[in-house]
Amino acid sequence: MQRLALFDLDDTLAARQSALSGALTRLCRSHGFSSDVEQWLRVELADRATATDFTRLQDAFELKQSATDLWQEYVDLMSAAATCRPEVLEGLARLRAAGWTIGVVTNGASDIQRAKLAGTGLVSLINGIAASGDLGIRKPDRRLFELAATRCGVSLADGGWMIGDNPGGDIAGGHQAGLHTIWLRGRPWPDGLLAAHHVVDDVIDAITILLNENWE
Repeated sequence: MQRLALFDLDDTLAARQSALSGALTRLCRSHGFSSDVEQWLRVELADRATATDFTRLQDAFELKQSATDLWQEYVDLMSAAATCRPEVLEGLARLRAAGWTIGVVTNGASDIQRAKLAGTGLVSLINGIAASGDLGIRKPDRRLFELAATRCGVSLADGGWMIGDNPGGDIAGGHQAGLHTIWLRGRPWPDGLLAAHHVVDDVIDAITILLNENWE
């Protein structure tokens, strides 16, 4: 099995929920949006966001701002607000130094996910990224994992690991892609889902497991 580690982005490598809250607060305050608009955004963007969401927002509230401008402002705010802990960046650097190839497989619009990678400093530590917006498909679709491996310069057929917090998208998807899996505990675990190979409370623990893998 090759040393390939595919990571989820949101709430695995980078904190999405705290970034989302801060970005929406700043967006709404800068335009003087009502509490109804802010509440709509918090509900509709809770799991993911696309440019289409802002078209729906404009239609629902007859906003004078263009949906395109609002989306770009949101992307910029999320990029600025997204954070990755220094110890996570250090851990990924250690993986790279140990010969690992690192990829990101993420559900989300391509522009905003890449902006978050750049804003957090993660972009310099990964070999490739596949975002659901690239192909119009989402995890657990195997094709997204295949795209990530290809963009990392390796073949998914040679195996590797998938690390993430979403049982269905990350762990079930990882299994379907023929990968070993590490689940970051937090979300409810669905009945009948094949167990992850490891369960951890922090992505740092997942990185430690990979670093301790015996490749003899």
